[in-house]
Amino acid sequence: MPNINKTIADLYRTEFSKITSVLGKFFGFEFIEIAEDIASDAFLLATEHWALNGLPDNPTAWLYTVAKNKAKDYLKHDAVFRNKVIVQFPELELGTIEVDISSKNIKDSQLQMMFAICNPIISTEAQIGLSLRILCGFSIDEIAFAFLSNKETINKRLFRAKEKLREEKVKLEFPEKSALDGKLNTVLTTLYLLFNEGYYSVSKNKTLRKDLCLEAMRLCYLLIENESTNKPVVNALIALMCFHASRFDARLSKNGELILYNDQDTSLWNKELIMQGEYFLNKAASGTRLTKFHLEAAIAYWHTEIQDTIEKWDQILQLYNKLLIVEYSPMAALNRTYALAKVSGKPTAITEALKLNLHQNHLYHSLLGFLYTDIDNTLAYASYQQALLLSKTPNDKKMILKHLEKIAL
Repeated sequence: MPNINKTIADLYRTEFSKITSVLGKFFGFEFIEIAEDIASDAFLLATEHWALNGLPDNPTAWLYTVAKNKAKDYLKHDAVFRNKVIVQFPELELGTIEVDISSKNIKDSQLQMMFAICNPIISTEAQIGLSLRILCGFSIDEIAFAFLSNKETINKRLFRAKEKLREEKVKLEFPEKSALDGKLNTVLTTLYLLFNEGYYSVSKNKTLRKDLCLEAMRLCYLLIENESTNKPVVNALIALMCFHASRFDARLSKNGELILYNDQDTSLWNKELIMQGEYFLNKAASGTRLTKFHLEAAIAYWHTEIQDTIEKWDQILQLYNKLLIVEYSPMAALNRTYALAKVSGKPTAITEALKLNLHQNHLYHSLLGFLYTDIDNTLAYASYQQALLLSKTPNDKKMILKHLEKIAL
């Protein structure tokens, strides 16, 4: 007999966001909470009904039918809906209005919701939070855990973001062709940051971290599936995600502690994801515009090369040089310096590292500790001590202490 609770939990993760997006498009973003409530009610009814009667032949279709019927009930019986929503359908009789639950409309609704949520008029944190809640079906508890926050803070953040989108009368629709590239860039940045929330999170919850990455990849693939958004830059981003995700299991210990690149068990790298990354990276090469996603994807590709050769690190170094021109960031500069050490040696890299002056960044001092090791261990020890002082997470502190112990020996 199938495990009903597990089936409902699995369906909630995959279908809640789709139902919410479809109903959100149907009612308008102004009533997004009603869309969420109806989706939740459908799952609540499934829990009660399936426990008594067993699973239906098609549980997914059952949920969509219930959600569609509940939406129609709201239109019939809720005064707000009669006065505000029904005016959108002046040519129809109330009883004839249907919620479109076709496969095409489900995908279109999710994409339109994505463009509505990933909007620069709300904060980046709010964009990611709303994406997790509405597009990915994460609970408030899960979002709070992912952000290392609490339910009250997350609820307030999401409420303010929804209010701002309502005030600006944001609609669930595809952008005009002339505005598509600009709005698509905002969406891609949000998905990139959403993936990073999972990949670089300090949380020890490995399952949640992986779910964040997989959801970012799923949403990015929705863009790939749509002809108007299947652009080289989108292929570049999903290639980057595939390459990083391929090493996910190798970079975390059973206790959720970070395993540095050089210490990873390469047999745990996912070869299928690497091949998918190569496929999308080739697709990304069809355009004329070079973006940071192209360069970061190429860097990530070279990191999936197992052999530790000068050629590999020289390729990575050249890509970082280009990346810093396209879009400078302190982290890219730090990573470039590590690649420089692999190509030109530690003394050359030390000279470059000291120019960065990132004295409040614990990763900067950790890099200096690595570079000074076996050249001047006194300076290496002092650098790691400073890194320890600035580090904020238990995992970072453990990693730095291990380096200190090795130098002390």
